[in-house]
Amino acid sequence: MTKKMRLDQMLVDRGLVESRTRAQALVMAGLVFSGEQKLAKPGQQLPVDAPLDVRGRDHPWVSRGGIKLAHAIEHFDLDPRGAVAMDIGSSTGGFTDVLLQGGAEHVFAVDSGTNQLAWKLRQDERVTVLEQTSARILTPDMIDRPCDWVVCDASFIGLAKVLDRPLQLAAPQCRLVALIKPQFEVGREEVGKKGVVSDPALHRRVCDEVRAWVEGLGFTVQGIAQSPITGPEGNVEFLISAERSAPRD
Repeated sequence: MTKKMRLDQMLVDRGLVESRTRAQALVMAGLVFSGEQKLAKPGQQLPVDAPLDVRGRDHPWVSRGGIKLAHAIEHFDLDPRGAVAMDIGSSTGGFTDVLLQGGAEHVFAVDSGTNQLAWKLRQDERVTVLEQTSARILTPDMIDRPCDWVVCDASFIGLAKVLDRPLQLAAPQCRLVALIKPQFEVGREEVGKKGVVSDPALHRRVCDEVRAWVEGLGFTVQGIAQSPITGPEGNVEFLISAERSAPRD
């Protein structure tokens, strides 16, 4: 039997809204859809893999996650026009949406979950949907075009684990933009109540460790910036931008 969950809680869990209060307001305003069906009750029980989409919002992306990548593109002066990208941990597709609206040619949306990608992206011929797919077991048959961008907003796993395989498959010359989440990088004993890492010293240590790991893969790190929005329970998160140059003959 498929597990079910309240609609307002699902909207929060997928990063479509920041709180259940906001979710309830959007549902009551008639802005929440599953496919083409408008959903009218915040407490409605839906299958956990039901497609969800919020139409009409205070930002132009399919989820709040898009705010993070849009900030990185502006902050680091990046240009995704013509890019072929892997979106690791695509979820609802905020990062994918930002890339496509920014002129990317194609995006491979990779996520271990099911039916989370927004309906408009699922129907877009520029998107290859790779759901129920762990980034750690990607193959060249799945990623069948050279990717010169890799973006990542993954949860419950450290970047070194989730990005190892995608970066092996990426083009020799590629751009990496990834969200650093201290709560998934530190040891369990360093995570506080409700899964929050609040110590700035731990933030600095994690960012330094991720920088060193990325540089060890042959990337030049352009910089690390704090995300403009927090993660679950107010966790501070960071964006790293790095570039790997093609080897010289």
